[in-house]
Amino acid sequence: MPDLNELRSRIDQLDAALIAIVAERLAVCREVAEVKEAAGTAVIQPARVRDVVTSRRAQAIAAGVDADFAEQLFRVLLTETHRIEVAGHRADPAPEKAPEGRGTPGLDTVASRVDHVVVAVPDLVAARRSMTTGLGFHEVPLAEPADGMAAMAAGGVTIVLVGPDASPAVARHLERHGGGVQHIAIEVLNAGYTRAALAEAGAEMVTDIVVDTDGHEQFFTAADPDTGLQLGFISRTGHRVGLGTANVLALFDVLDRTDS
Repeated sequence: MPDLNELRSRIDQLDAALIAIVAERLAVCREVAEVKEAAGTAVIQPARVRDVVTSRRAQAIAAGVDADFAEQLFRVLLTETHRIEVAGHRADPAPEKAPEGRGTPGLDTVASRVDHVVVAVPDLVAARRSMTTGLGFHEVPLAEPADGMAAMAAGGVTIVLVGPDASPAVARHLERHGGGVQHIAIEVLNAGYTRAALAEAGAEMVTDIVVDTDGHEQFFTAADPDTGLQLGFISRTGHRVGLGTANVLALFDVLDRTDS
């Protein structure tokens, strides 16, 4: 068997090749921008975006790569492409950037992205309607169906709506605090490491790590008194499936006991 250093060396080489391919792709996109400008074509082409996302998902499945993960990658690329096309019209030069040292321990090491936002709503039916007809989201499955909850998505953005029928704790939360953002969930590489690092830094925890049957590991810190932020941290250690409802409702239960 190859040793760990050999495998890491191969990963480093593949990463360098990946960066080179991304650089080449972006260079071609700059040429596309020039052609569009000369022809007076709009920068954003919705049909092309849909085609890229759909075809890359199919290619990912054929290659044995999770299609949702591949879509995330290409949405990031498409966003950067659009930024480059628009920024090309600016007269000021792009700033020089040097590689940043990332030796900071703790959350900076393991945080990946905003995974989802949980919003408490007094009327789930009305909130669903507003999200779909007014804001252009569509409903996606939760890992397990749950009364009083709905996951709404648009591209790579997920918002979880939680109504009073989800649990008595949610109903009491709405009575006390009204509707609005209940917490923001940040995806991290490892929930255990993240919790230990935050605890060492002095963050107050309100839950242990909650693990559901699908392999979502999640914990919550106390609401920050200065910003009002209630944060959750989630690590996906199982199959890529919709969000687990147990993880979402766990925080409502804990805060309900705290408020009472």
